[in-house]
Amino acid sequence: MRIATWNVNSVKARQARLLKWLRDHRPDALCLQEIKTRDEAYPADEVRREGYESAVFGQKTYNGVALLSPHPITSVTRGTGDDDPQARLIGGAVRGVTVYSAYFPNGRSVGSESYDYKLAWMGRLLELLETRHDPRDAVVLTGDFNVAPDDQDAANPEKWAASVLCHADAREALERIRDWGLVDVVRKHNPQGGIYSWWDYRRLAFPRNDGLRIDHIFATLPVAETSTGAWVDRDPRKGPQHDTPSDHAPVVADFDL
Repeated sequence: MRIATWNVNSVKARQARLLKWLRDHRPDALCLQEIKTRDEAYPADEVRREGYESAVFGQKTYNGVALLSPHPITSVTRGTGDDDPQARLIGGAVRGVTVYSAYFPNGRSVGSESYDYKLAWMGRLLELLETRHDPRDAVVLTGDFNVAPDDQDAANPEKWAASVLCHADAREALERIRDWGLVDVVRKHNPQGGIYSWWDYRRLAFPRNDGLRIDHIFATLPVAETSTGAWVDRDPRKGPQHDTPSDHAPVVADFDL
C-alpha cells in the first residue's frame, strides 16, 4: 500500500503536475494540502478520469485539504470536531487504514496570536487522536505539519532555530502527538537526516538544497512496522519558470499491507 502527502500550494495551479504524478506513481492514498479552493471548484472530474475519487474539505483562497484514492473512501470526517472554520483536516478509511490529511497552521511569528492558534490546534489534534483512536489501530497521519522535528530536518538549523517551524514549543507539541503512538516513517528509513520536503522560492533555496522537512507521514506501530520504504520525490519541485512548481515536494511511503 502506497501512501503519499503533498502540499500542492493551489490544486488549480498544480493540476497538470498532480494528474501526471497520479499517473506515474499510482498511490493508494494521496493526501493534499493547501488546495486553496472550495469543494465545488475542486477538479473532481479530472481526478476521476485518472481513476481516483476525492474526499475534499475546501476553502476559498486559503488552506483546504483532500484525500484521493482509487479505492473506496469511507467514514470521512472533516475538521477537529469543533467549530473552527479553517479547512485543515480530513480523514477517511482506505483499505482498512484510517488516513488523515492535515495542514497544520504555520504560526507566522513566535508569540503572535497565529502562533498561539498553531499550538492550540496541535493540542486539539492530539485530543482527536486520543478520543477517536487507539495506538493499536491502523492510523496514518500525513500532511504539512509546519514543524521540522529536530535539527536534522533543517539544512541550516541556526537560521531557523527561532522560527515558527523549528521553535522548541512547536517541536514539543509535535512530540506529544508522536508520543501518543505514532512513528515518523520517513525518519525510520532515513535516520541520517538531510532530507527535506520544502524549499523557499527565494534565494535559490532548491538548487542549493537549503530546505526543511516539514511534510510528514506518521503511522501507528501496526502500520509502521510493515513499511518497506519512505522518501521525498524531488522531481515535482523542479520546473521551468513559466510552470512554477509547489514549494513542497511529495512525501511517499510504501507499506506491506
